Amino acid sequence: QAQLVESGGGLVQAGGSLRLSCAASGRTFSSHTMGWFRQAPGKEREFVAAINWSGGYTVYAESVKGRFTISRDNAKNTQYLQMNSLKPEDTAVYYCAASTEYGFFGTRATAYDYWGQGTQVTVSS
Repeated sequence: QAQLVESGGGLVQAGGSLRLSCAASGRTFSSHTMGWFRQAPGKEREFVAAINWSGGYTVYAESVKGRFTISRDNAKNTQYLQMNSLKPEDTAVYYCAASTEYGFFGTRATAYDYWGQGTQVTVSS
């Protein structure tokens, strides 16, 4: 059974950095789009970033553009989210996701059919 497992969350001061990792097991996602979403308390889950199968295309939410970088290592079946210049409003549970929809690349949450359990990121002011 395929699983996505996030790691790297934690508590950081505003202006600091964290690197999230998402390791896939049970199947390979090297031919598929992967992404990151987040959900803050009392808010809807929102898109953060996505990367296509080769890593050649990426897309970011406006709120994180220029501060976050998504990447992947297909040999390790792992994707990453480097988060710099963190702000208190970045506080949320961050979820790794993968889409097996043929030809999909984008922000639509319903296209992602594999999800991790989430990792907490807390940014203090």
